[in-house]
Amino acid sequence: MKRKKIWVLVGGALLIVIIGVAATRGDKGLPVQVTDVNRETITAKVSANGKVQAVAKVDISANIMGQVTRLAVKEGDFVKKGQFIMEIDPSRSRANADSLYANVEAASTELQSAEARFNQAKADFARAETNRKAGIIAQADFEQQRTALTTATNTAQSSRRRVEQAKAELRGASVSLRYSTITAPMDGVVTARRIEQGETAVIGVQNQAGTVLVTISDMSKVEAELEVDEASIPNVKMGQNAQVRIDAYPNQVFDAVVTEVGGSPLLKVSQNEATKFKVKVQMKNPPATIKPGLSAQADIFTGSRENALAIPLQALVMREIKLKEGEKSKVGAPKEEEGVYVMEGTKTKFVPVKTGLLGELNVEITTGLNGGEKVITGPFRTLRDLKGGEVVRVEKARKSGTPGDDRKAN
Repeated sequence: MKRKKIWVLVGGALLIVIIGVAATRGDKGLPVQVTDVNRETITAKVSANGKVQAVAKVDISANIMGQVTRLAVKEGDFVKKGQFIMEIDPSRSRANADSLYANVEAASTELQSAEARFNQAKADFARAETNRKAGIIAQADFEQQRTALTTATNTAQSSRRRVEQAKAELRGASVSLRYSTITAPMDGVVTARRIEQGETAVIGVQNQAGTVLVTISDMSKVEAELEVDEASIPNVKMGQNAQVRIDAYPNQVFDAVVTEVGGSPLLKVSQNEATKFKVKVQMKNPPATIKPGLSAQADIFTGSRENALAIPLQALVMREIKLKEGEKSKVGAPKEEEGVYVMEGTKTKFVPVKTGLLGELNVEITTGLNGGEKVITGPFRTLRDLKGGEVVRVEKARKSGTPGDDRKAN
């Protein structure tokens, strides 16, 4: 009797285990995470890094060679247009100008004498012409007076040209003399000074800039010069709004607007470097203490759409296009199509889609979905291996960093 009770108890336990296993097996299918396709506002943006600089700046270089004899500014000084900056030794230029001024004086004196001789020759020829008509002088004497007038005319013309040449040389020397004194070409701040008093300033040679002595920047108008990759540059347009973050000013965001979009790529340092284009965004509210050269990051807002049909980015997959039996792939036709896997009942189905604006975490769907569908968003390994038609079940998404999170492991 006791043995029969034992078998009954064992049989009951086995039955409970079998029922539990059956219940567990009833929860069949691949575990997936899903989300409903809804409508929301999507904002597309392009992010890039760069440096802060003044919208207007002037690099002052030397136009004459010489030693810096006076230097009146240092970095950080505010200067007004026309204010004295520095002097390059003017002694040689001044001596040259004095010499050429003397040449002008000598040429002018020579011209006065030549014009006097011309006037005299002109008067003598007029008398000779009258006397010749009256038969008073011989033809030979008349021709002699004509020759004297021609010679005096040519001499006077040559003297005038020498005076003009001497004056032109003097003007050139005067310009060189003025180059020895350098003044501020605009209002601004001295943001760089690369020379000291007593050093020698040199002139640039062909295809090579001369020594930049001082840089003056108007820091009331500031921009960030960015490097945007070639995949994003088609979306960047003049006048688009942007937000700039500067490392030196943490937790602050500065509004900006796109003012320049480069039409040619920047020079590459190496062949492996990505192709990038220059984009400038002018800041609307720069801080008063901002400096050129500070590192900056910017988000350029390239588009926005309200009430757009959107899905998470991780739901998008690329699948090889399956050709029908006997169908051949066309030359140049795409070999992959973009789409999502949706749940229909307990099974998966691939739906091709076309995308629009790309947001930070989501993407607009322009065709393929109507809203309300349940799209599969993960886990990544499962989504990667789906083919369509698999039986799945919905599970709650694991928190990032928890054991078993295959996205982190991958």
